[in-house]
Amino acid sequence: MVLHFALILPVLTHLRVKLRAMTNTVMTPDFWLLVMAYLGVIAGAVSGVMAAQREDMDVVGALAVALITSLGGGTLRDMLLGRTPVFWISEQGYVYTALIVALLTFVSSRLLRLAARSIVLPDAIGLGIFSIWGAAYSLMSGTSLFIAALMGVVTGVFGGVLRDVICNRIPYVFGREATLYATCSFAGAWIYLLLLRYTPLLPVVVVFLGVIAVVLMRMAAVYFNLRLPHPVK
Repeated sequence: MVLHFALILPVLTHLRVKLRAMTNTVMTPDFWLLVMAYLGVIAGAVSGVMAAQREDMDVVGALAVALITSLGGGTLRDMLLGRTPVFWISEQGYVYTALIVALLTFVSSRLLRLAARSIVLPDAIGLGIFSIWGAAYSLMSGTSLFIAALMGVVTGVFGGVLRDVICNRIPYVFGREATLYATCSFAGAWIYLLLLRYTPLLPVVVVFLGVIAVVLMRMAAVYFNLRLPHPVK
């Protein structure tokens, strides 16, 4: 009995140390930013494939559009902030994730009939995640709150802009008939930044609140057909 306990004790001690280290890692903002980045890449890849299939592209075109959608906004953000190499070159897991998700989406969506509005939810989720990720990433680079909010919009919006250009369409966000899009990104980024700066909430909680705010605003804009006023001619 004593011998068994003596053998098990080092194992239990090792597991306790590992569990404590894992717990400490999970509670860090960097960990959740990484998780958020991967979730954004997944959502961007899905929406990119859906957009490509509406244009009747083959698998190569769909994969290309998925990569551009999921990585384009973050690439532009890193270039503007002078961060090199850009995020998906220093962490190649983003590229592999985007390709795998895009391929699975392409195959599965050819077996299912998707409605034209099926892209709205994954696009809104990608917008929310990328907007908050971009703002947080920029803030960690030492920018002001205003620049961080702008970088949130760049990260959240410009992957979709590049997607629409590749699909030979006027970018949705620039269209006169577009429902609120960049506005949701900008407002959500400010919600995240102000909560982070002026409330005692944990950074992890603030991240989720910011993402949820963007997604809810975007879905409300689509559902209630909310638009910015047109200029008076």
